[in-house]
Amino acid sequence: MKNIISKNIPRHLAIILDGNRRWARAHNLPTFEGHRQGFANIKTIATHAFDQGIEVMTVFAFSTENWKRSQEEVSYLMKLFKMVASKEFKFLTENNIKLQIAGDISAFDQELQKNLEKVLEETKNNSAGVFNVCLNYGGRQEIVRAVKNIIKSGLKPEEINEELIAKNLYTANLPNPDLIIRTSGEQRLSGFLTWQSVYSELYFVEKNWPDFSPSDLDEVLAVYAQRQRRFGGN
Repeated sequence: MKNIISKNIPRHLAIILDGNRRWARAHNLPTFEGHRQGFANIKTIATHAFDQGIEVMTVFAFSTENWKRSQEEVSYLMKLFKMVASKEFKFLTENNIKLQIAGDISAFDQELQKNLEKVLEETKNNSAGVFNVCLNYGGRQEIVRAVKNIIKSGLKPEEINEELIAKNLYTANLPNPDLIIRTSGEQRLSGFLTWQSVYSELYFVEKNWPDFSPSDLDEVLAVYAQRQRRFGGN
């Protein structure tokens, strides 16, 4: 049952899941435990977000820059992705939520690709909302990919416009994010939805991601409900 806290809620909520490693250090725990707690929190917050009436939720789970981390950490993240794809995504089916992925998953091993493709197939007809996960994603990389696709189509320069570029992005079927939250106190987007975020409302939270709770989300949504979005108007 939905428990909508405000009529003025974002249609599309996007979150940069930052602070897993900081959370682990603050609790004298291994980095891996921070990532594990962070992934567990995705399900908690996503469930609450959809209960509030949000239609699309996008999370930044793994960027193109994250490959630069230690091999041990990257390997653990890949194991987490496999576990989540094979077990934890069933909450999407239970709640009629469709999974979508933004990013180049061809860089992942075959097992992970198959796990993700299975969930994509199983949830493709779900209609209560969209859970969009950015995996091996970079905002500039996405725009370059879109431009390459347009060039391959053979269109003339004068035929290229903003609408055409938007149609060639990973998020072509989604509305632009109304609200972007970043946890852990950092105040930048770091390549997250570079094209789509130009008129998004931004909210930066001091808490690390594993500590971000449903009540914290409610507080952010309450602030969002008071903002006036003019999209360049007066």
